[in-house]
Amino acid sequence: MTSNPPEYEDADPGLARVRTSLAWTRTALSFAAVGAVALRKDVIAGLLILATTPVIWRVGRLDHHRPGRLRLVTAAIVAVSLVALIVAVMH
Repeated sequence: MTSNPPEYEDADPGLARVRTSLAWTRTALSFAAVGAVALRKDVIAGLLILATTPVIWRVGRLDHHRPGRLRLVTAAIVAVSLVALIVAVMH
């Protein structure tokens, strides 16, 4: 009798939240790294990117069942995209 090893999601459904939190943290760290590199080329662009880092990290720490969370995430993504577009057009 062979049994398949359990899937990680089936073994502990709480791991999905941990992975999501870690993904948001990695994204915030990536923005910090890109912002630090951008500071060398253009101070304003680098500071704008660095300013979004704590916002991204904080959005990832919000309660998953909080009403309006999806709207907040969408607004944050749109804001970051607009900043990136403005910086790209200005250069």
